Amino acid sequence: MADHPAPGAPSRRFAQGPQSAAEARRFVRSTLDGVVPDLVETAQLLVGELVTNALLHARTEVEVSARVDGGTVRVGVTDRRPDRGLVPYDYPPYAGTGQGLALVGKLASGHGVDVGEDAKTVWFELAPDGTPRQPDGWETSAPPSGPGSAATVTLVDVPGALYSASQQHRHRLLREVVLALATGDDLGVPPGELAAAQDMNLLISTCVTAALRQEANGAEIRSLPLPVPSDAGPAVQALRTVLHLAEEKARDERFLTLPALPRSRVFHEWLFDQIVGQLSGGPPTAWTVVPREPGASPSELVPWDVGQVHASRVATIAADERNTIIAANGPAADLLGRHPDDLVGLPLTTLIPEHLRKRHLAAFTSLLLSGQPRILGRSVPLPALHRDGRLVPVRLFIQTQEMPDGRTVFVAQLTPRAAAPVTPSRPPGRARPLAPQPPGRPSPPAAPQTGGTGAGMSALERLTLLADTGAALTNAPNLDEGVGQVGRVLTDRLADWCAVDLFTAEAARVERVRVVRRAPGTACPEEYEGRLPPVSETARGPLARALRGAGPLLLTEAPPPGQATSPLDTHYRDLLRGMGTRSAVVAPLRARGEVIGALTVARGGAERPFTEDDLPLIDDLARALALGADNARLYQETRNIAERLQRSLLPVLPEIAHLQISARYAASSTTAQVGGDWYDSFVLPGGDTAVVIGDVTGHNLDAAIAMSQLRSMLRGIAVDRQEPPETVLRRLDMANHSLYREATATCIYGLVKGPADGPWELVHSSAGHLPPLLVGEDGRTRYLQDGAGVLLGLDLDLPRPRARDAIPARSTVLLYTDGLIERRDESLDDAMDRLRRHAAALAREPLDVFCDELLIGLGADSDDDIAVLAVRPVPPS
Repeated sequence: MADHPAPGAPSRRFAQGPQSAAEARRFVRSTLDGVVPDLVETAQLLVGELVTNALLHARTEVEVSARVDGGTVRVGVTDRRPDRGLVPYDYPPYAGTGQGLALVGKLASGHGVDVGEDAKTVWFELAPDGTPRQPDGWETSAPPSGPGSAATVTLVDVPGALYSASQQHRHRLLREVVLALATGDDLGVPPGELAAAQDMNLLISTCVTAALRQEANGAEIRSLPLPVPSDAGPAVQALRTVLHLAEEKARDERFLTLPALPRSRVFHEWLFDQIVGQLSGGPPTAWTVVPREPGASPSELVPWDVGQVHASRVATIAADERNTIIAANGPAADLLGRHPDDLVGLPLTTLIPEHLRKRHLAAFTSLLLSGQPRILGRSVPLPALHRDGRLVPVRLFIQTQEMPDGRTVFVAQLTPRAAAPVTPSRPPGRARPLAPQPPGRPSPPAAPQTGGTGAGMSALERLTLLADTGAALTNAPNLDEGVGQVGRVLTDRLADWCAVDLFTAEAARVERVRVVRRAPGTACPEEYEGRLPPVSETARGPLARALRGAGPLLLTEAPPPGQATSPLDTHYRDLLRGMGTRSAVVAPLRARGEVIGALTVARGGAERPFTEDDLPLIDDLARALALGADNARLYQETRNIAERLQRSLLPVLPEIAHLQISARYAASSTTAQVGGDWYDSFVLPGGDTAVVIGDVTGHNLDAAIAMSQLRSMLRGIAVDRQEPPETVLRRLDMANHSLYREATATCIYGLVKGPADGPWELVHSSAGHLPPLLVGEDGRTRYLQDGAGVLLGLDLDLPRPRARDAIPARSTVLLYTDGLIERRDESLDDAMDRLRRHAAALAREPLDVFCDELLIGLGADSDDDIAVLAVRPVPPS
């Protein structure tokens, strides 16, 4: 063992307290008087780090020694806890904690730890030339187990990036607790409980860090064994209690450390529950199946990767904790009229309308300061700001991801509302990272390394594989994600890799939607995904044959170069060779009598090659995949038609000097995104302003078509007849009964009457619709319950009443559909009370802000369409 500190070296003992770090630095400076200043300053920095480390983790007095031997500076820090091994962390330079040992490793020319029976000494050397050598890493002792017997807790599906971020946050909070108590701040933490919490924190950090290093196999999500004392339950509870208190202080802004974001808090609760529960005899629960609240349950379990943003077909923007855009993809740039590179570096507020910027900054600051989310993990309808100044209605879905270094990234997906989604193909060379399995969905069992075989599978195994292939497409949110899920099923049980090619809308053009490979951490070669060369007349290779209907075709070797007579053949040959293929099967994807694409499954390496016996199973799999892909495309086409129809029917609101009118429409965030909600407003020839809100039963193309018919008929009847609202609704109902397919719908037709300088009144009749809400300038609210009649499409003989209500100047009349307020777990009375409270708080806001805030506050995650129409009379100034 090295002699550090050497006998006779100047040394001094320091008490257990935060002031000892500064005192140790001053001691080293005085001891090294006359040494090169750069060495002295480095020695001061490093000794301060080591003393702080000893005070926090060993919690004993420390002894610091310093001497110069032949020009080399030697410093040692001794504590009285030899059982506390060193735990070096791979934290980034800006993590704020866990830097001590890393700094010593980078700046010292030598370092180490000497452990005796009753003490340990951490030492370092600084060479006289000031140049640090490349030292070996720190040798860490075995994780401390404490007195008593040890038990092993299994942490299932631990995301490495999330654990690293949570651990850094935990360390920062505990350090602030120690410093606060040392300065006399009463946090309500007993010293004994804090000591137990610190010991358990060190134990968890040491064991998990060691396990992560031992299991470093390239996988981001791992299951880790955690050896802990069998009586560790009370200490874990103490750590939980101390962290809860520290989080409260952070939310009260008494600490420099910001409170944890929701996912980190939930992860810590899961971690502590696993240790306590398994020590009590309970089974392990995987992190991936733990239910979480919105904002704490992201779909992405992998660490942040800018490539995911660039490869996504959904408009996606990522921002950091400074509210600055750090990545944007092409669809997002196209949606907002910008270039992706121009967006990077801009404040996020650049894309937010001016009337919502203050709200955004307040909400973002509140999230960072309190850790309480408002819209994380929720689908929120709001407008984005186009470069030319116009507003783009979108649904915003924000989730958080951790960088491998522990920082948090906010990833936002923007889906246009009431607009046909654009599905551009990826050009060659742009690969899409494979999305992880959604939380809570079990992964298919991994196949043995020898691979499954069609001929060797039992009948049950074949049926299970076919069923799982179909279910992967059925359960996916879209075709692209479904194909990725199918690829994972096939590579888990049948093949080394697979590729799915689909014809596009353009004649003879094919896009390689996905290439999925079994090997963990192995990225698909970028040049093989995206748009393929055309299926020309000269294409004669196996892929071209399959795309023309031949097959399934068994390939026992890659086609020789001489047989590649077209760019498509060459591209396919390069794919087979580049992926290390030993054998492959390519099968056509047939649906409704047409070939819509091709499936390639392949094996390489030492796996048994495919044979003729495997072809029937692969043909069945191709049929299942084709059926699911075709159904998904038909569904998408139907939705696109309905969305375009719905968008074309959104009216241009009239401009009236004394009457402000604003409207919003948001499609469902969970269903087909089309339905029968509509609004309308127009000026009658007699001068009255008509206002309309309606809702046709259903959420499909039929509902959208029925809505368009009712809307057109109502406007025609109203303009032509200029009759009272109840008469117009009766005529509309009669016309509705004459349609080939009667529609059941609710509707309000009203007339805003009055001269430019007032007074004004609303005369309306309701066909089973929710009542209008009158919001006074002073915030008082009242539902206009009169004028209620039966739905359209029921009974023509029932009378329709009329209501007449005064509208005070600068008050707001709100018409809305049920999607704004109704929730499955809430009564209608409670929902309407909630609407009154929100509207009252917005009474003095501009009408556009009024409508946007209602959608943001009440429309998030709505599983129904939402239409809102607001009218506010304003007398001439």
